[in-house]
Amino acid sequence: MAFIATYAVDPATREEIDALPGLTLLEFGVAWCPHCQAAQDGIRDWLAGQPQVVHRKIEDGSGRRLGRSYQVKLWPTLILLRDGQEIARLVRPGGQDELQEAFAG
Repeated sequence: MAFIATYAVDPATREEIDALPGLTLLEFGVAWCPHCQAAQDGIRDWLAGQPQVVHRKIEDGSGRRLGRSYQVKLWPTLILLRDGQEIARLVRPGGQDELQEAFAG
């Protein structure tokens, strides 16, 4: 699946995320966040080389349960899941190389 450009305001539940098969990249953030905006090119470039990874872009903030269930504190937070289980996490990535290194397993 390709890069998703907009944040989902009403994302799946934690139970639905936990049941996802294969590799999924959760991206928590908001459109107005400068750190999130700066990370987009690197995320897009990394995903272009990872066709097996499903990208889920999730709007986070006060009262958003999904982000709290993953203990998200800074944006963007990227969480790589395999079959619904967290295998890697990266907070405020600097670019494609940093994503490649963090998610190289």
